[in-house]
Formats: sequence, structure tokens, C-alpha cells
Amino acid sequence: MILNKHYEVGRTEIQLSVLIARGANLAVFRTTPGREIDVSKSKNAIMEEAKENGPRWIGGVEPPTALLTATGIQILEIECREQPGRLRELIHAYRNDSEIRAELMKLRQLARREGPVLFIGMGASYCSSFSASVLLESHGRLSFSADAGEWLHYAQPAWKDTAVSMLLTASGESAELVELFRAGTNIPLGLICNNTNSACWRLAEHRLPVLAGPEYGNATKTYTNTAAAAIVLASEMLELPWQEDAERAVEVYACSLDRIFALRDALEGFCRGAANIEIIGRGAAYGGAMMSALCIREMSGFRAAAHTGAGFKHGPNLDVDGTHVAIIFAIGRAASLGLKLSDECIRRGGRVVLVSAEDRPPAERLLPIRVDAVPEPWEGISALLVPQALTLAMVERSGCRLPPRFQYGPMEQ
Repeated sequence: MILNKHYEVGRTEIQLSVLIARGANLAVFRTTPGREIDVSKSKNAIMEEAKENGPRWIGGVEPPTALLTATGIQILEIECREQPGRLRELIHAYRNDSEIRAELMKLRQLARREGPVLFIGMGASYCSSFSASVLLESHGRLSFSADAGEWLHYAQPAWKDTAVSMLLTASGESAELVELFRAGTNIPLGLICNNTNSACWRLAEHRLPVLAGPEYGNATKTYTNTAAAAIVLASEMLELPWQEDAERAVEVYACSLDRIFALRDALEGFCRGAANIEIIGRGAAYGGAMMSALCIREMSGFRAAAHTGAGFKHGPNLDVDGTHVAIIFAIGRAASLGLKLSDECIRRGGRVVLVSAEDRPPAERLLPIRVDAVPEPWEGISALLVPQALTLAMVERSGCRLPPRFQYGPMEQ
């Protein structure tokens, strides 16, 4: 089978028809310079296994055969560069699709009940929920983001006091989320999910699609689209217009991606040699900071951690020295506090990648990166471009720790 699909993604060029025609069967990745390890089965082995056991394709969709030969580095860049287009598709659907509009109206009605609005997820889905809960809280509607595992085991007795709970999951198969749907039969629940063939999708009464398409690497487009879907839902709950803000956010994202990804070698060089990288954000950008740390750790194996601005200032900044790199999101209503924290880190001898809406001159321990301003809380999406670019450069230099995944494995707590 030959698929004439062509990707040009920066330095990574994949001609899918050529990959198949040349018979490239194995994907490899580099853990250390000069050492290659096979991390995938052959295409035939994967297909045979799926035939015997029944395929559980990512997103419920069988991948193009040629993508089975792509490396983790190639998949990361392809999926990062798909993000603006996927965001546009979601915004168009949430504005125009009658079924989605009907679900949004039903969820708006549920949110009028007494009690807080919860957004419950794990991993990248949990990170994406902050954009919605922060938007609701900033307009006077009590809302929280909760980790699904913690809520399942510790908070169920309080569940009856909530207005509505939105469960967020890319796969729709995570054991904790499935169990929450089974446990919450008498609780108003909604779902934001990227897999319409999943267990969660079948269990949910009120369902919103993520529309990110199958994702085979680290969460990139599922994070951005889930955050966007949650922002639109929160806006509908508040009866706020969102279309112009969404269009502005996508415009900034699309116009910034190539420019920022072109700076990735400079980013990696600036951060090289650090003992650790900490990402600091406030509001919706805290969710972006959490997702950024997850992306760096999963793809490169390098230790990264996320903090709120206040959380970092009251403790972790005390050990800042020449081995430390902070990526600080100085964006949104608290941008001035980010700038202040940047100055403090530099005074202590640390290095700072400063993400802000203004052009600033670089210095020995300061690398400023401009990301144009977007309406709140869309900065939870736009801020992610800089850590994604850094991650890509890190794995291009030192190897990718996370091989592409084409089928769901066992879903266990």
C-alpha cells in the first residue's frame, strides 16, 4: 500500500509513500548519542497482533500504515504543527454544529444548579482543565480542577454537593475516569473526550468531542483542543461571547508557531547544562506550565517541574543558583509579577526563559521569547509553544524517550 501523503515539518521531512516503498519497518530512537534502540515492532507484527486480539487504535482510528515507521521525534513535530489547524476545526464545529451546540446548552442548564462546577481529569487532560475553572472563578462562579485519581478515592462523599462535573480524557479509556462514570450515576456529569469509540463516550449522557484526531506521541493537540473546548464550555456557562477571543487566540498561535520553533536550538543551548528546569505560570498559564513540565519529562527524560508564581516564590526560589533554569510565563493579568520573579531569579544567579507579550533584549542569563497577547484564559494554550519548541530541540539533540504509541495498552489504576 502506498499513501502519497507528504509532511514537511521544519527539519523533519516525511514522504509517506517513500517510507513504504523503501520498506522501512522499524522505528528507533536514540537514548544517548550513538546508541540506538528498537522501540517498535515491525508493521506486519503490529497489524498481525491487532488482527488476533482486536485493534484498540488510538482515538479509535486505524493509523496510516506509513506512520508506523515514524520516530518519536518525527511524530512530535508533526503533531505540534497540526495544532493550529485542529484548533480552527474545533472552533468552527463548536460555533456551527447543531449537536454540539445542543450539548453546550444542556450543560449550561446543569451549571445553573447550586454548587461548584468541577473539571476532573488526569495528566494532560487535568492540565487543560485549568483554563476553564480559572475563567469561571474569575467571573464569580465557583469552580475547581481536580485530579481524577484523588477525586475517585477521597472526594466522592462530597460529590453530591456539586452543580455539574465535567470529566476530561483524551483516550476515554482511563480506568479512573471509567470508574468515576460508573460511580456517579446519580451525579450530573459531562464528558470532554477525543475518542468517540471509547468506554467513557458510551457511558456519558452529555458529551463534547475534542476533535484533535489520533495522537501518537506526547499530548500536544489533545491538550490544546481539550483546553479550547473547556474554555468554550465555561464561556457558554457564563453566557459570555467567545468567538472573537477564540479566533484571536488561534491567529496568534498559528502566526507564532513557526517563529518560535525556529528558535528551538537557541532555547536548547540556553538551557543546556541545567540541573533542573522549572516552569512557572499563574491562572490558566499554570495549567500550561504543568503541561510543559509533563512534555519535557515524557519526551526527553529530563526532570522538569511546574509551579504557580506564588508557590515558587515561597520556597523553591530559595535554592536558585547557576544550575537552575526557570521558564516564566509573564503573561495575563499577573504579568508584572512574572517580570518581578524573573529579576529575582537572575539576581540569585539563575537563568530565565521569559515568555511575555513584549520584545525584550536578551542578556547573559535572560532569554526573552515573545508570544503575542491573547484574551484570558487563552494564554493557557499559547504559552505552551515555547516549552514544546524546547522539547523538540532536546530530543533532536539527545534522543526521544517516548516512542510512538498506536494502540491503547492496559488501562489500570
